Amino acid sequence: MKLYAATSNKGKLREFALAGLEAAPVDTSNPPEENGSTFEENAAIKARHYSLLTDGPVIAEDSGLEVDALGGAPGIHSARYAGSDSENNQKLITELQGVEQRTARYVCVIAIAEKGEVLATFRGEVEGEIVDQARGNSGFGYDPHFYYPPFQQTFAETPPEKKFKVSHRRKALDQLFAWLKNRFQTL
Repeated sequence: MKLYAATSNKGKLREFALAGLEAAPVDTSNPPEENGSTFEENAAIKARHYSLLTDGPVIAEDSGLEVDALGGAPGIHSARYAGSDSENNQKLITELQGVEQRTARYVCVIAIAEKGEVLATFRGEVEGEIVDQARGNSGFGYDPHFYYPPFQQTFAETPPEKKFKVSHRRKALDQLFAWLKNRFQTL
């Protein structure tokens, strides 16, 4: 079976590769409008759209950061919260000035679709806290500010392979792999 991945995000592609996911890329130059109100809805919109352009199943994901003190923001708007990664991080830290409770989580939802039909979705989360000072040079997105207590460091201070073992994306991918294994053993 040939599986396709609908993302142009290099960081996500690296993490897919770390999981051992072999998926052909899909041309994402003509993306659908992500007008869902949840990670699940946006992942499904993308998977459904791109599955009409391929001859096999497509996975698409939507992911982001939810900060409890901000009512779950930036949430589904994480990638376009303020603009670039550095602008997104600056806006996040500005909005958290004076806030002591900084619990947050990364969320990843992967949808798999074929011929325009969503077959399943898989959700992974990892809990952490937001720190003011950017720390580390690894990772991408909000990683320099996402402190993971079990490691006592931010995700940007954590080697990619170590981070990926506990990441939201890995948790969603593990569910996808279990689903694929079960689906193709029962066919």
